[in-house]
Amino acid sequence: MYNKSFLIGRLVRDPEMRVTSSGIAVTNFTIAVDQVRRKGAEKSADFIRVVAWRRLAEICGEYLKKGKLVAVEGRLQISSYDKDGEKIYTSEVVAENLQMLDRGVGGAENEMDMVSSHSESGF
Repeated sequence: MYNKSFLIGRLVRDPEMRVTSSGIAVTNFTIAVDQVRRKGAEKSADFIRVVAWRRLAEICGEYLKKGKLVAVEGRLQISSYDKDGEKIYTSEVVAENLQMLDRGVGGAENEMDMVSSHSESGF
């Protein structure tokens, strides 16, 4: 079995970073990914939720801003919960690698262009 997602899109709002009760950083953000369209079709996008953990979450919280173009590599995670007796399904991509594609726009000149959850997490 293989679960891998590769997405390129723009952040629809600034990321939200928090720290869990056990001290682990987590950042959530949503990217808009243009849909492939037929000639003459109306432009549309999918809005994909992304979550990053640990050092990758800290970097995302520091450098990413609304409108930033990013490439995200990760795994698709499907969750469910009950709401008023109805089962609700949600999906998100758990980021493993992230590349900032806008060079020198809205950030420091020395910002890291490619970051990975494996680079400093000890996995």
